[in-house]
Amino acid sequence: MRKVNIALCEDNEYFRESLRQYIEDTPGFCVTSCLSSAQNIIEAIQKEVPQLILMDIDMPGMTGIEATGLVKRHFPEIQVLILTVYEDDEKIFKAIMAGANGYLLKKTAPGKILESINEVLEGGASMSASIVKKVLNYFNQNSQTSNANAYTLSGRELDILKCLVNGDSYKMIADNCDISIGTVRSHISAIYRKLHINSKSEAVAKAIKEKLVD
Repeated sequence: MRKVNIALCEDNEYFRESLRQYIEDTPGFCVTSCLSSAQNIIEAIQKEVPQLILMDIDMPGMTGIEATGLVKRHFPEIQVLILTVYEDDEKIFKAIMAGANGYLLKKTAPGKILESINEVLEGGASMSASIVKKVLNYFNQNSQTSNANAYTLSGRELDILKCLVNGDSYKMIADNCDISIGTVRSHISAIYRKLHINSKSEAVAKAIKEKLVD
């Protein structure tokens, strides 16, 4: 069985070790790095690049939001799932705009965290219902008028962007649009390029904030 490599970046030793043990005891998962701060995160994950990082926000030296942006600049293919106690609108928004692929609260059950990891790795964006509500409220309060044509998005690209906003995985988009997953990836790469972003969560955030899709 191919293992999913996970890195943990969490300064609470008890929570970090409990989570590490739970993940290690789950077939198909492996913890490659277990960090108490994000200070040297790039050097740490270079040794064995993970597919996903579970990232805390409030850490000494460098916040998880800053670390998320740093990771995405160096390793855009790595998925970052925020796992934190914070649920205020501003931190959620900043994390998403930094490139986080999902946002969960630490009170989330361990089994649900693993489900969310799989969801993100399959191309989804994982957030608890309460977080989604906060994100939508934040964007509705701070929305701005925009014209999707200003980004020269094609009709197909707008359709796929709408699917991303709906939380569809790449496979679901391929099935719904009757195209291959490879074609979906090509369209999404074009969307990222035209919107000047680097992740699905940023695409969703921008689409909602600027009302690019209905």
